[in-house]
Amino acid sequence: MTRTQNSKPETRNCRQAGFTLIEMVVVVVILAMVAMLVFPRLPSSEATNLRGSARNLAAAIRYLGDKSITTKTAYRLKIDLTDNTLAVSKAVNGEEVSDTDPFFSRRLLTEGVMIEDVLIPRLGKLSVGEVTVGFGPAGLEDFVTIHLKGTREGRFTVVAYPQNGKVKVLEGYQEVEQ
Repeated sequence: MTRTQNSKPETRNCRQAGFTLIEMVVVVVILAMVAMLVFPRLPSSEATNLRGSARNLAAAIRYLGDKSITTKTAYRLKIDLTDNTLAVSKAVNGEEVSDTDPFFSRRLLTEGVMIEDVLIPRLGKLSVGEVTVGFGPAGLEDFVTIHLKGTREGRFTVVAYPQNGKVKVLEGYQEVEQ
């Protein structure tokens, strides 16, 4: 068998598809402009942590108030302003015992969120030491204002009212009348 070599190699005349350098630069510039407009409007993770911590603290105060009413047991929320920690205890036969409720086993304040001060009218404004917030069979015993702050910026205020058990979370450092 003999082969004939009459076939010619095929040549391509079609234009290659793709983007030019100018088109790519225009797209990058547009994306950069959009990013400059959008990123400053996004909440920072610190602001999110601060807001979440304020809500967690408010939920804990509400929960303690409800739990003390339903169980007719006295509870104490101990706020250590020096160590920035929260602990819950309950009164059993005249002695304070650590509460084993799983709700309080989690950390209420996230990393970087600090308790700036606590205001209880009968004690005044406290920014060092330990503060005890009492919960009796009727719920929260005193009007309480707790100020939280982040490491760089931002503040939230948690206000708890003993009359109705309502707890508010306010943005910023708020001085609230009872």
